[in-house]
Order: sequence, then structure tokens, then C-alpha cells
Amino acid sequence: MKNRPRFGVGAIAVAGLLLGFGSLASSSSYSQTPGTAQKGANVSNHATGTFEVKLVPAAAEDKAEGSTLGRMSIDKQFHGDLEGTSKGEMLSAITSVKGSAGYVAIERVSGSLRGLNGSFVLQHTGTMTRGTPSLTITVVPDSGTGQLTGLSGKMTIIIADGKHSYEFEYTLAPTP
Repeated sequence: MKNRPRFGVGAIAVAGLLLGFGSLASSSSYSQTPGTAQKGANVSNHATGTFEVKLVPAAAEDKAEGSTLGRMSIDKQFHGDLEGTSKGEMLSAITSVKGSAGYVAIERVSGSLRGLNGSFVLQHTGTMTRGTPSLTITVVPDSGTGQLTGLSGKMTIIIADGKHSYEFEYTLAPTP
């Protein structure tokens, strides 16, 4: 194997910074007990828990015009109100300006959300402008399957003391 490109270390460092952006987002503390939603009503729910993530570089480094482009696979294990796994892909760009980068990612989550089984897709959009972060993680519309059909929402990621956790504000539209 030839010298491993610096992409892996740099991209993982940037991904850690970008994935940590979620801790800056505000979230509601409202929590809904599963099964208490009235039929025909969209009720806001709050799910929390922890997760482990493995990021693996999937492409060689591409440096051009002051930025480094990269691609990584995402493999997560969720615990708590969301029990399951996810697999996805991340594209990232690290610029030559310290503290400026961006990433987009798509991951399919499969498992159980507060006892409801199915899958859904999360879309990540993150940027850091000279150290100022911004991250949005949303459920892709109409991506819910099984008992999670009609799911919509936003996820916040928190990284504290090297551990990852999530807060998930979601609604589950009634199925016809």
C-alpha cells in the first residue's frame, strides 16, 4: 500500500468539527409519549440518545485551487429512543483558510423510533466559516417506511467529552 493520503486525518478532523455543529442548534424540550397522539393530528415528539459513528475515507484526496475534496462512508449505531443503525455517504471540502469547510451527507437509518419500526433518510448540510459553524440535519420528505411512514423532523448532534448524542424533534403524520 502506498503512502496513505492525508485526506483521512484531515477529513475526519473536519467531519468531527462539522458533526459537532449540531450542539449549537436550539431545540424544544417538549416530549410526547408514544401512542398518545390523536388520530389525524401531527404531534411534535422529542427523542434523545447516544450513537457511535465510524467514518471511513472512500476516495483519494483531490486538492485543487486551494481546497481538498473528499468522500467518506458513514456507519452509525443509535441507542436510546432511536435504536438502530445507519449507513451513508459524506462529501466534504476543506479550504486553505483555517476554520472554513463544508460537507453534505445522506444516511439511511433503519430500526425502531420509540417502538415504531421502519427506516428513514437523513440529509446533512454543514458549513464552517472561519470557525463559525452551521449544521442542518433533516428527514428527507417521504423517506419513512413501515411504521415510520409520514415521518418528518430535524436532528441535532451533540459532541461532549468525545461522546456523541442526538436530539430528534419529529412528527409522524397519520397514514390514510
